[in-house]
Amino acid sequence: MANFAKSDVPRFSVDVYQNPYLPEHGREVNAIVTVTATGGGTQGRAGGLPLRPPRGPGEDAPRDRSQGAPPAAVVLMVDCSGSMDYPPAKMRNAREATRAAVDAVHDGVAFAVVAGTHTAKEIYPGGGRLALADAATRASAKEAVRRLTPGGGTAIGTWLRLADDLLASSDAAVRHGILLTDGRNEHEDPEALREALNACSGRFTCDARGVGTDWEVGEVTGIATALLGTADIVADPAGLATDFTGMMAAAMGKEIGDVALRLWTPQGAEIAFVKQVAPTVVDLTGRRAQAGPRAGDYPTGSWGDESRDYHVCVAVPPAAVGREMLAARVSLVRPRPGDAPEVLGQGLVRALWTDDSAASTALDPQVAHYTGQAELARVIQQGLDARRAGDEGGATAKLGRAVQLAAASGNGETAKLLAKVVDVVDVAAGTVRLKAKVAEADEMTLETRSTKTVRVKKTGN
Repeated sequence: MANFAKSDVPRFSVDVYQNPYLPEHGREVNAIVTVTATGGGTQGRAGGLPLRPPRGPGEDAPRDRSQGAPPAAVVLMVDCSGSMDYPPAKMRNAREATRAAVDAVHDGVAFAVVAGTHTAKEIYPGGGRLALADAATRASAKEAVRRLTPGGGTAIGTWLRLADDLLASSDAAVRHGILLTDGRNEHEDPEALREALNACSGRFTCDARGVGTDWEVGEVTGIATALLGTADIVADPAGLATDFTGMMAAAMGKEIGDVALRLWTPQGAEIAFVKQVAPTVVDLTGRRAQAGPRAGDYPTGSWGDESRDYHVCVAVPPAAVGREMLAARVSLVRPRPGDAPEVLGQGLVRALWTDDSAASTALDPQVAHYTGQAELARVIQQGLDARRAGDEGGATAKLGRAVQLAAASGNGETAKLLAKVVDVVDVAAGTVRLKAKVAEADEMTLETRSTKTVRVKKTGN
């Protein structure tokens, strides 16, 4: 295999934004932790390789494949169930999109393609292995994809388990899946999918897409959440190629995998919750893995050139005015076989008790913003659930609050999606009327993208 020694990988910084002041005997400390990776991945390099188009057929591609691991491994999982033939353009667009994604795989990256029905079949390269991308293997993979035909049922857990087996055969630093489905997971029970997600969690990341409107939003977003990837709808199959190419480009931009947010708290302090709040809202609280006395690791997946925000809430022991303590130490770490984890960055969360009520009641702008963004995602889901249940009053109240929050936070994209579901009467007051008729694609798009957030300009820490 190729020698992919990296001369340039991301450098990490950890910045903490908070109001450290608490009233006498106050207990709750909130902070926004911004993690930024620069100097690698998506802004200039991908997977340790220069960002350049793959070589075309007939071009020379000399490469020393004698040593080293591939920088990344990726498995494409394509729904080939019978429903992909209705209309026939859906399967045709899925084939074209998968071929475009294969074209976007960089030289030297390990990859495979899986056809998913009520079973999972590796259509390229076969034999339970991965191929190393070059002009020849990409051409062979695209030919295999061209022959895909729809038929059978849907059992997504089997697709994920096969992808896990294939990715486990590689010692690549970054392991990733891309999954497309057009229907509900009807040919395995929900527990089978949950078990598959539990088995795959922490082993690879996965982006999931639903095409058309006959799939289940909760299933697709659940896959992405469990495997620390993205979820979205492609309502029109004609948009699949663009979406797949974008997903693969993002995957090629990842340089470091298995990164965790490690939180250490002193005696008497406990982590109340940890949530990723940008670019999407993901609750990581239940994903904690013990990492020694008073410390726990929360998974963040793979990184390239990017920045993410996390909301950390710490319950500290009450104290008198004038006391100060370290509420939590935040570290970004990644494992090193046979050695202590590498610390990529670090920040501190503080608590300081005061009798100045103005100081102790002030909300840090970052904390306030993301608290609103998390509420926005929650009330959209609650509003849509109420609408489907026939509770017009509850739906109107929740979606009205969502309109109010979207406007206050500057989340223009979510505001546009809400406007397709409700008629806005008064933005500031959150007064809306439910639309009598809503396109299914519009409702599913709002639900799928409800967790996407907007960021605010950082003002200090």
